Amino acid sequence: MEKGTVYFFTGLSGAGKTTLGGLFHRRLKSRKPNVVLLDGDLIRPVYNEDIGYGDEDRVKGASRTFRVAKMLSDQGIDVVVCSICMYGQVRRWNRENIENYKEIYIKVTRETLLARNQKNLYTAGKNVVGVDLPFDEPRASDMIISNDGSETPEAIVSRLEASFGLTEREAAV
Repeated sequence: MEKGTVYFFTGLSGAGKTTLGGLFHRRLKSRKPNVVLLDGDLIRPVYNEDIGYGDEDRVKGASRTFRVAKMLSDQGIDVVVCSICMYGQVRRWNRENIENYKEIYIKVTRETLLARNQKNLYTAGKNVVGVDLPFDEPRASDMIISNDGSETPEAIVSRLEASFGLTEREAAV
C-alpha cells in the first residue's frame, strides 16, 4: 500500500496556517478521497484537553498529533496538519518517522502578526509563543512562505500545489 503524505503548515499564531492549510486541504480533498485535516485549535478539545500549556505538555500534545498523522499516512491517507509546533525536537521526529513529510513554514513579520492579532494573543502577551515563550524557528522546511499580504491565499496554495507536484492533471491520476 502506498503511504499518504503529511503536509505540515507551521508558524506563529496569526501567520495564516489555518487559512492556507484549510484551503490546501479543500483543494486536495476535491481530487482525492483520503485526506484529513488536523488543526491545532480543533485538536485540543478532542485529545489534548488533559494537558496544560507548559513546555512538557506542549511537546506531549504535538507528539500526539504527529503520531496520529503518521498512523493515518501509513494507511495511505494524506494528512494536512496546521499547528504552531514550537519545538524543533518534534519536527525532527516528524522527519525521522514520517515517510512522506512536507513541512511548510508560514512566516510573517511581527508587524503583520500585531495587525492581525485575531485571537487578541499579542495584546495580552502572556504565554504567547513568539512573544514571551520561545519559538524554535523551523530551519529545514520544504517550503518557506512569506504571508504578509502581498499574495492571496489562493495564489500561495496554487504555488504549493505546483511545488509538490499536485497539479490538476497529476492529482487526477
